[in-house]
Amino acid sequence: MPEYPWDAMAPYARTASMHSGGAVNLSIGTPVDPTPAVIRQALSGAADAPGYPTTHGTSALRQAIVDWFDRRRGVPGLDPADVMPTVGSKELVAWLPLLLGLGAGDVVVRPAVAYPTYDIGALMAGATAVAADSLDELDADTRARVRLVWINSPANPTGIVRTAEELKILVEQARQLGAVVASDECYAELGWGKWDPERGGEPVPSVLDPRVCGDSTANLLAVYSLSKQSNVAGYRAAFVAGDAAIMANLVNSRKHAGMIVPYPVQEAMRVALGEDDHVRAQKDLYRSRRERLLPALEAFGLTIHHSEAGLYLWCTAGEDTWHTISRLAKRGIVAGPGVFYGEAGNGFVRVALTGTDERIDAAAARLRA
Repeated sequence: MPEYPWDAMAPYARTASMHSGGAVNLSIGTPVDPTPAVIRQALSGAADAPGYPTTHGTSALRQAIVDWFDRRRGVPGLDPADVMPTVGSKELVAWLPLLLGLGAGDVVVRPAVAYPTYDIGALMAGATAVAADSLDELDADTRARVRLVWINSPANPTGIVRTAEELKILVEQARQLGAVVASDECYAELGWGKWDPERGGEPVPSVLDPRVCGDSTANLLAVYSLSKQSNVAGYRAAFVAGDAAIMANLVNSRKHAGMIVPYPVQEAMRVALGEDDHVRAQKDLYRSRRERLLPALEAFGLTIHHSEAGLYLWCTAGEDTWHTISRLAKRGIVAGPGVFYGEAGNGFVRVALTGTDERIDAAAARLRA
């Protein structure tokens, strides 16, 4: 395994901590606002759980996931048998190639600028990770070996959103190759501008949307996490849905491996998925922070690229990534280096919206100084 990349941030974090107002850490997208009371009450109410939970998830939770897909994602008619809770979405991203039986010679395609765990998953299975935003970029030999294609929309770190038509083209190409398409959609509730339904935009499309996949979920998986929308990163609450045959195999494999979401967390997920008010309230907070931080970054000389959705602003000053990271650290601000997300991220930094109002305001003031 490669060294964990975030360890390289230690000296910059030390520099930022020396600022008279303390460090503003906007490097990692970990929620900082309280977990909504309705979710905490559901967790504590299910705390008397002496028996083993079900790997597949309770029937009530699976129905809540199906209802959520219909209500929030424009995906009607999912079978509750074809969904399953996971221990956060990162563990599924990391283990999916192995659980699908991939190995030496197989290719896993991931976005050109991407969350590093897609590569780690391929590495653990002995497969080869290839960075590409379109299957048209691959040569004939590589295309013939593609077994898994990762989509990340909205993307981390870039905030790019793929339209339904773009997703449809990719799905059709992957199906022609017999490859599985796994769509990491954990920022789908955090669209901005044209992707912000609360401001007249449209919802971010899912790979399971009929406009994308037609009347079949064959070869498709959608992955979602409640960490961002519900402030439950500490609960490790996520789920996967899609192709019936693949899901049955994943449930069976995970039973053998003991990959089980604790019952109190399953109940908290069930309640969270049925309660939309807290999601809107949290999004309002992030929208406000984004509107204060974005112009301040521009005033500092950074240009914002993409960032149409998600919890990050993808920025560049047209200079080496580490030089920008150093200049920000001297103002007491810790950002994420774009080079952590692949070679195409060189020159960029990722600035998270996950600071309290007070910390976001402090960062904005320092950037404008």
